[in-house]
Amino acid sequence: MTVTEAASERLIRIGEVARGAGVSVRAVRYYEQQGLLVAERSPSGQRLYRQDAIARVRFFQEMFAAGLTSRRITELLPCWDAGHTDAEQRAMLRAERDRIQAKADDLQAALDRLDEVIAITETHP
Repeated sequence: MTVTEAASERLIRIGEVARGAGVSVRAVRYYEQQGLLVAERSPSGQRLYRQDAIARVRFFQEMFAAGLTSRRITELLPCWDAGHTDAEQRAMLRAERDRIQAKADDLQAALDRLDEVIAITETHP
């Protein structure tokens, strides 16, 4: 982003980020404390974020839901920001993907089993 682009970009307040991402203001503050988000400060001290903060917070939420820690998410951010990776980063990304896929497979198996139980109970009330 050039200086001109940064100067012309409208910054948004913490409440707008929280609403846009569907999280609490407290969660946005937590992400900032963890080094996942960076805020600028207004002359009155209010936190101001770039527009892309909403998408970043949604990404954080998805990764937390998948079981990643804030430390691991911090390791992923350079990949997100730069759009490229080195061999070590790709290995880490693949390992996380494999872990999440295994978790999804386990959840699918549980859903399938529940569907069987539901089907049985519907035929034998």
